[in-house]
Amino acid sequence: MTATLIDGRAIAASIRKQIKQRVKELPTQPGLAVVLVGEDPASHIYVKNKIKACEEVGFHSDVRRMDENVTVGELLDTIQELNQDPKINGMIVQLPLPKHLNKQLIIDAILPYKDADGFNPVNLGSMFSDDNRLVPATPKGIITLIKSTKQDLPSKHAVILGRSPHVGKAVATLLLQENCTVTICHSKTAHLESITKQADILVVAVGKPKMITKEMVKPGAIVIDVGINKVYDTLVGDVDFEEVQDVAGFITPVPGGVGPMTITSLLENTLICLALQRDMA
Repeated sequence: MTATLIDGRAIAASIRKQIKQRVKELPTQPGLAVVLVGEDPASHIYVKNKIKACEEVGFHSDVRRMDENVTVGELLDTIQELNQDPKINGMIVQLPLPKHLNKQLIIDAILPYKDADGFNPVNLGSMFSDDNRLVPATPKGIITLIKSTKQDLPSKHAVILGRSPHVGKAVATLLLQENCTVTICHSKTAHLESITKQADILVVAVGKPKMITKEMVKPGAIVIDVGINKVYDTLVGDVDFEEVQDVAGFITPVPGGVGPMTITSLLENTLICLALQRDMA
């Protein structure tokens, strides 16, 4: 058996066509701002792709590039300026940040209704209360990919590898809302293979190249690989794709799986931000 490929690029392209049409019908152009600190090569690539996506669907975009040695005060001033800019509906601060900057303090400074990444504690708290106004972009994209398989989700056992609040915990919450039974695993989990082999849905976000092998996957499982790791000159996921595709029922590739959906979810969230701001006007 060879797994059915969950083509994140194709799914994202379809959703972006719908977003582009919605933008044409709006009286004002949606705006997304990205704050980029430092010279991390991967971050620059991610931001470039986000701006390209904005252009594709007709969004206004604003990139604020800041020196790696920027002070907390200077960064907060930039965020406050964007908070007050009526042309900016959604905003993100590209992560990771330099170590001298307090990530949570920076995220907290973004107004909840301009938080396109869904990282502000207000939006996370709403999600954990089953009020999905602004869901973190990567988990939102993951759920879209899972639903694209057309499998019945209630009663499925979902196993999440990784417990970060912005990915692992958020995906677990969203799958609980779909009436899945959810297990979260992490670096201290004992007998990991025996747990992952029970998973009807396996979401892997640990940052370890090819950690998940075919022996760890239940036949027919939906496997979502969130990892993106550079090995020599090649990008690979946390799942050994070549092995696992012979066992899984559905699988995402790396690249071309979760990544395109994360960016598309940012665009969707920006439209939600715009709607929230209109409701407040």
